[in-house]
Amino acid sequence: MHRLLLSVSLAVLFAAPALAEPDIAKGEQSFRKCMPCHAVGPGAKPKVGPPLNGIVGAKWAQFPDFTYSEDLKAGGAAGKVWDAATLDAYLLNPKAVAPAGRMAFFGIKPEAERADLIAYLKQFAPSGEKQ
Repeated sequence: MHRLLLSVSLAVLFAAPALAEPDIAKGEQSFRKCMPCHAVGPGAKPKVGPPLNGIVGAKWAQFPDFTYSEDLKAGGAAGKVWDAATLDAYLLNPKAVAPAGRMAFFGIKPEAERADLIAYLKQFAPSGEKQ
């Protein structure tokens, strides 16, 4: 009985795909999809979308010189934060998180690519300096 349980446990363990640690270099490559509308780093300024310095952990609609959609402003007023889980959901399907949002982006389907992109964004402090 113990051998059967061990065999089943090992089969389940090895059958479940394990996600690798996020790769910042791959996240930087993925950010190229965002660059037409967003900037990061020193001197990042608004484009079609706001700069993303300090986005991870920031309150929704936090960049003062950008005009956000009503749902993002309401989320900010309600105290919503761009934590990793919320960013992941938004990057998968922006309209599922902010239905009235203006971001015209089809989303990033691969989970590992979203994780890489979030890891890349985490390294930018609100001042635009890399952490």
